[in-house]
Amino acid sequence: MRELILGGQKSGKSRLAEERARAWLSQSSAHRAVLIATGLAHDEEMRQRIARHQADRLARLPALRCVEESVQLGAALLAHSDAQTLVMIDCITMWLTNLLMPVSHEFLEQKGHIAGIKSAQGAMDLIVSLHDALAQAKGPVVMVSNEIGLGVIPLGREVRQFVDELGKLNQALASQCERVTFMAAGCALTMKEPA
Repeated sequence: MRELILGGQKSGKSRLAEERARAWLSQSSAHRAVLIATGLAHDEEMRQRIARHQADRLARLPALRCVEESVQLGAALLAHSDAQTLVMIDCITMWLTNLLMPVSHEFLEQKGHIAGIKSAQGAMDLIVSLHDALAQAKGPVVMVSNEIGLGVIPLGREVRQFVDELGKLNQALASQCERVTFMAAGCALTMKEPA
């Protein structure tokens, strides 16, 4: 089962993804769950935010193992996917930001991330890699992404382009998923589910 959970900031997306992981873990003692976290701690506020998320997640779901990957998401998905492991990706939006609007390529390189994204083609290759990995995943995958196209059209060419690209990516990922859920105010709306 592959699921895409969409919504705005603080809509309950991550909490629902954690509930999916908790349910998976409760089904069998052989089941495992891995979170691939895509955010980068490039400033003090983001470092604090990540630390808060880690502490909250550990308190809610201590069995969820966390790995960090901010660029090579497709490779990370394949590396951690197996029939007994649910892979949770949180979040697609931060990952696409890393590809299309990185704080700096130098920052990625300093942190040991492969910065093969210095061109639009490099970013597109990484997006294709994610689609391929999702198709090849051996176990369940739950992805979290923001729906940012519901508001006013933003100022600035780069921001408008990012909103467009995220919308296209969300559509493409949704087409590969058996379930798509939209979150608002902590409430889940099933948009697509298995027949």
